[in-house]
Amino acid sequence: MSPADTATRARPDCPATPARPARRAGWIAGTAAAALLAGGAITYAVADGDSAGPATPTTESADAGFARDMAVHHQQAVEMSYIVRDRTDDEEVRRLAYDIAQTQANQRGMLLGWLDLWELPKVSADPPMTWMGMGDMASGGDGALMPGMATDAELKKLETLSGDQAEVFYLQLMVTHHQGGIHMAEGCVEKCTVGVEKRLAQGMVDAQESEIDLMTNMLTERGAKARS
Repeated sequence: MSPADTATRARPDCPATPARPARRAGWIAGTAAAALLAGGAITYAVADGDSAGPATPTTESADAGFARDMAVHHQQAVEMSYIVRDRTDDEEVRRLAYDIAQTQANQRGMLLGWLDLWELPKVSADPPMTWMGMGDMASGGDGALMPGMATDAELKKLETLSGDQAEVFYLQLMVTHHQGGIHMAEGCVEKCTVGVEKRLAQGMVDAQESEIDLMTNMLTERGAKARS
């Protein structure tokens, strides 16, 4: 999917469902923390400045590189989540997919908004994750654009499945996707200089680690496990 593609598919609101089991409390707390961080990000975009870092990062900076690459990474998570919501009637999986899609679509909008604010391009001629020192190694040689991302073949397979098979494959893909996203977000925590972007990246790490725990439990309930 093109990094320049900023469109997300509209979907109806997720229907109200009964409260989830107590084991989801940690994940819900992580999502709430991410929402608070999002509020801080919006404040930064309006204020056009951050005392913890430069007001205008360069095109080659970790700040810009992370914004570009994570926007692409997030877009695929949104896409996969909407696919599985059309392929299963399981309310727990549908709710998880909806929450992931909404959270990552909102974060993606902020990342692209920062690039606009900084007057920097959303597409780079450099390979993904060059800002992390990975460059041509980022794809891993399996056809995926960045670590954790699904291949085109895997996305097509997800579109052919339904019911339990779709749920298991989505959860497996998303665990791997989150693992790659966490690795990249940790790179921003280490290398980015804009304070609010570093805080957003740390929020991504915390929330996605909680979601991995949740999805691992959901896989176990379905007699499956995350891919090695």
